[in-house]
Amino acid sequence: MSKNETKEPVIVDEQQEVSFEEQDVANENNETSPLEGEHSAEASGQDSVVAELQRQADDNHSRYLRAQADFDNFRRRTLKEKEEITQYASLKVIGQLLPVLDNFQRALQTGAEGAESGSFAKGVDMIYRQLNQVLEAEGLKQLEAIGQPFDPELHQAIMQVESEEHEAGTIVEVIQPGYKLKDKVIRPAMVKVSG
Repeated sequence: MSKNETKEPVIVDEQQEVSFEEQDVANENNETSPLEGEHSAEASGQDSVVAELQRQADDNHSRYLRAQADFDNFRRRTLKEKEEITQYASLKVIGQLLPVLDNFQRALQTGAEGAESGSFAKGVDMIYRQLNQVLEAEGLKQLEAIGQPFDPELHQAIMQVESEEHEAGTIVEVIQPGYKLKDKVIRPAMVKVSG
């Protein structure tokens, strides 16, 4: 703006007019003009608005991080459950086949006692071995129990017997074998334990 041009008056409110020249004089004398007071009030108002917006932005960011962490945990948990379902998909079928396996074992024990039915016992033995191989391929394992210390997670004690050969708490006889599918016990072994 050149010196020849006239400065327009600034209207602060409807009843008061202040020219730029008066503002310059007030600034030179370090006096606060009406405009500066208004600007400082506006600035402090804007600071509080900015602070509030920053607080809301921080809250929203922390909510976003929590939601992201919750989603990651959900995804991991779902993946783990899916793997477990896949790993133990055959659990129900194998559980239903265990009594069949028990009956085969009983048939083999009674067939061995009767010598006249040797070919029948041999056929049953072949079927039993084939069924056992299929179940082992699925991850089924029979629990070893005789001579082992009693473990309530693997064994179910149905009787306590006196034994001079074994220490107290040792399994002396298996009434019904126990089974594990991969690393999960699906049926504990029914056992007699020395007292």
